[in-house]
Amino acid sequence: MKREVEPSRSSSEPHRPGGISRFLGDDHRRLDALLARAIAQPGSIDRDAYDEFRRGLLKHISMEEKILLPAAQRSRGGEPLELAAKLRLDHGALAALLVPTPTLAILRAIRGIIEGHNRLEEGPGGVYAICEELAGAEAQALLAQLKAAPDVPASPCNDDPKVLIATRRALARAGYSESLLDD
Repeated sequence: MKREVEPSRSSSEPHRPGGISRFLGDDHRRLDALLARAIAQPGSIDRDAYDEFRRGLLKHISMEEKILLPAAQRSRGGEPLELAAKLRLDHGALAALLVPTPTLAILRAIRGIIEGHNRLEEGPGGVYAICEELAGAEAQALLAQLKAAPDVPASPCNDDPKVLIATRRALARAGYSESLLDD
């Protein structure tokens, strides 16, 4: 049985995110800061900041794909959230962009995707709020699972020409222009 989520507050009340929304939103801001640091110097990439960003983004995607979205689907009687397919396509595009050695074009593409992606997840009516509402009394247990999520091993960057072809296909599948990778 599909369980619908209706906002339990009036539209005049400010949005007060719960623990899941705060935790994942704070992680967004941490990742945004790392990405900004990675490209802070014009014309160059801070590889230490990028490598930390890369590992963090892979973990964040894993938390959503392996914990958050499956929990929401279980709460809806097996039916995924309406936005789950879009989020998964974005995750695929982002993960593909993390495979080759970073370039400024790749980092601009990542930043562009993340900006729109985060808006779908955060705030009132966002995926995080919906998942929290669906979790109900289980929200604290779900938050504990998210906090305990393991790091995701990151393979070394791969610059095989086939990687760039696959990355362009992942962008196109997610609805983004392959030209995002053009310098």
